[in-house]
Amino acid sequence: MPSLHNLAAPAKLNLFLHITGRRDDGYHLLQSVFVLIDWADTLHIDTRVDGQLHRHDLGPALPADDLCLRAARLLQKESGTTQGADIRIDKQVPWGAGMGGGSSDAATVLLALNQLWGLHWRRDRLAELAIQLGADVPFFIHGHNAWVEGIGEQIMPIALPIEVIDTPLAVLKPPVAVPTQAIFASPHLSRDTEAATILLFLAAPKCFGRNDLQAPAEHYSSQISQALEIMQRRFGNSRMTGSGSAVFSWLEAPAANQSFTPTDVSLDDPTWAGRLCRILGRHPLFDVLT
Repeated sequence: MPSLHNLAAPAKLNLFLHITGRRDDGYHLLQSVFVLIDWADTLHIDTRVDGQLHRHDLGPALPADDLCLRAARLLQKESGTTQGADIRIDKQVPWGAGMGGGSSDAATVLLALNQLWGLHWRRDRLAELAIQLGADVPFFIHGHNAWVEGIGEQIMPIALPIEVIDTPLAVLKPPVAVPTQAIFASPHLSRDTEAATILLFLAAPKCFGRNDLQAPAEHYSSQISQALEIMQRRFGNSRMTGSGSAVFSWLEAPAANQSFTPTDVSLDDPTWAGRLCRILGRHPLFDVLT
């Protein structure tokens, strides 16, 4: 049976995230820059001839019907294939972090099964399907760092300056998992940030803008405020990614040559997660799964 092993599903960070309005149907309008990072889950996928879909957790147990299974089921239905799959996941990216781990896993499943099932759909067609699974999934399908607008469906590849790509980031995830719906419903959320441009962002990419979801997330959990304060003291800058709860800091020399774990910021607590990350130029599977 055809199989693909050691498939990377990288996480993402939002370098900034502005909420510029709200549509009549309740969906929020945003602007953001999404970047792929080298903190990743690893998937192993084998086809089945009986049409069944099964997920096997090689690390922490995931919800019974997660995005990976939903992605496989959706592609199976839309394509009409009679094939199935065994999906094994080594989960490393923390959930409830605003890092898109589940969305990235789902995108990798779609990309892999598109090849394994012999569908050979174009990337754009997969992305159109992926929006049904969540706003972040099409970004991972496209596989480029991107300027993102609308409700997350308008994705424009962006070439980041080399000094941005070469600067590592420390990422710290407190124990709390933040429900995205609660943050977008928060009375502390600003929804009227003035629209920006790519040129304005590129003029100062490491310090441009803010994350409009950060204030409501801090009201949701003091752990996010704690993480931001810790990273600000340690590195001189900090910002939350997505709807939280992970925060990140840019590192400059000589800190750029250091490793990073929660104990490096005096958190000897196994419920906190953190590591030093690099921005990827594009998705590791971009040339493999097309």
